[in-house]
Amino acid sequence: MKQDDKPHRRKVERSDNIIPDYDYLFDESSNRKGKKSKTKFFSKIVKLNIKPLIASTLIFILMNSPTWIIPVVTANIINIITGAVASPTGITPEAWQMLWLNIIIWLVLIIQNVPTTIWRWRVTGRMLRRTDAGVKSAVVRKLQSLSITYHKDVQSGKIHAKFLKDTESVQGLFSSIVHSLIPCILTLIIAIAISVSTNVWISLCFLVIIPIDVILVRLFNKRIWKAYHEYRVQNEEMGARMSTMLEMVPVTKAHGLEQEEISLFKKAIKGLAKAGFNIDKNTGSFGAMSWVIHAFMNCVCLVICALFALNGQIGVGDIVLYQSMFAQISSAVSSLVNIIPTFASGKEALDSISEIMSVTDVETSIGKLDIPAIEGNVKFENVSYKYPDTDQYVINGLDLDVKAGECIAVVGASGSGKSTLMNMIIGFLKPIEGRLLVDGKEIDDMNLSQYRHNISVVPQNSILFSGTIRENITYGLPCYKEEDLQRVVEMANLNEFIKDLPNGIDTVIGEHGDKLSGGQKQRITIARALIRNPKILILDEATSALDNISEYHVQKAISSSIRGRTTFIVAHRLSTIRDADRIIVLEDGVAVEMGTFEQLMERKGKFYELKQLSEINMKKAERELA
Repeated sequence: MKQDDKPHRRKVERSDNIIPDYDYLFDESSNRKGKKSKTKFFSKIVKLNIKPLIASTLIFILMNSPTWIIPVVTANIINIITGAVASPTGITPEAWQMLWLNIIIWLVLIIQNVPTTIWRWRVTGRMLRRTDAGVKSAVVRKLQSLSITYHKDVQSGKIHAKFLKDTESVQGLFSSIVHSLIPCILTLIIAIAISVSTNVWISLCFLVIIPIDVILVRLFNKRIWKAYHEYRVQNEEMGARMSTMLEMVPVTKAHGLEQEEISLFKKAIKGLAKAGFNIDKNTGSFGAMSWVIHAFMNCVCLVICALFALNGQIGVGDIVLYQSMFAQISSAVSSLVNIIPTFASGKEALDSISEIMSVTDVETSIGKLDIPAIEGNVKFENVSYKYPDTDQYVINGLDLDVKAGECIAVVGASGSGKSTLMNMIIGFLKPIEGRLLVDGKEIDDMNLSQYRHNISVVPQNSILFSGTIRENITYGLPCYKEEDLQRVVEMANLNEFIKDLPNGIDTVIGEHGDKLSGGQKQRITIARALIRNPKILILDEATSALDNISEYHVQKAISSSIRGRTTFIVAHRLSTIRDADRIIVLEDGVAVEMGTFEQLMERKGKFYELKQLSEINMKKAERELA
């Protein structure tokens, strides 16, 4: 086998085994009253990771044990030394043994902290990364399953914000639970237990800090959550505005509207800055008041401990113990309080992601017919369609029986329903009335993903990505032969400009193919459709961006490529569909005429009028260009 005959195979990363499937966690369930409600996604995430959470918690207790035990050891050492100083006999052998025992315990606790800290970070790191990957993967799969109408209705900038920022906030929320919430609760419980076990009355003084913090939380809680909600909404609006601005750059610069666009964007920035300042103001006030209260209580507790020591009720070393325990209790309570903004941000992120995950306008393959291959027979039986929230039919009572291998051209004025018809064949839109059959099977009953592997679409607007010409043509193909690639390159007349590029077919074409002309981009799109060797080929005004010479070559290529496959052509230049087997003339969604080019021209009906108008417009354009 020659080198060029060997199929090119794409490398596929085997990452599915480490990315969990979290899609089902967003499912709805029925409550006791039978009403549908969103399940608590986050609680499910916690339950799903319960084993690593427990392991992480146990390791934390071991890792953080020096924080709790060293103050006890320190108090013991101070009490032993002060006792020896006060004693006329000095330090006894028993006291020396206790002193060395406490020092050894101190050293062991410090040394064990290194391996246990590394161990915990490995456990928690693996858990958090898997969770983040699972959430992101679930959102991507959901976006891919949503219908084309959803993607047209929702601004892409908002979706970008939800995916990039909100998934990170969800991970931040889970990370806060693992690294802050659980450690703080454990610290609080253990510090209180140590304090109570030595002196109940002093411990009660420590616990006064808890109700004070609860009151503080109640004062600021609602304001902080509201501020984060406003910030999230403003951030999504900013993302949407940015996406629109970037798309409009050519138009903006062509009309000298840069300052107007900057002015509009400044308003969005001002709104986001105001929402951010509101967060800073509330969290700053909250943090400041919390710090003052904790510092004041720390001073009060020091005075109380000093009075107990002066009365001989506790040792001098116990002052260090109680101050350390109070500092831990105070720090734990303070940390719990300060987690609230993170929880507010995380909750908003969860709500935001749930807005995508709860959308029901999806394409599903569950229970659908497997379609490994098709012949290409397409039949419309009294098919009608209208868009949601409108009463006007875009397709109205269409009957059409297309045999495999036929070439059908669809013409009509703008808004007559041509593109809608193509979208129904692709499966983007479903008939409101009637049936659409492919090889005798209703398209609604088919696995659309499998079905679409047998069709190719050349849209009116070229859709390319930032990569090489080769990558754009072979997009989505697991393998291909070089000879097949070269064949479609010739068919789409790509060699005409590829030969002049620095790296030929492996030249990077920039974002959206911006380094190429409109005609060059469209020819790449045509080559992408042809290399798939589809049974159904849809050309939605595929030559609209081509000049006359390029159109001639591409039209020739299309004529040779439609043999043996069902082809639907939407054309604005009526002369290009002369060889179609049948021409359908649409007007307000109704097929007003149907026949060959010669038959329709002889009738001198609607198609004849469109043809005459097309020629007049062409001659007018040629005169203006002359």
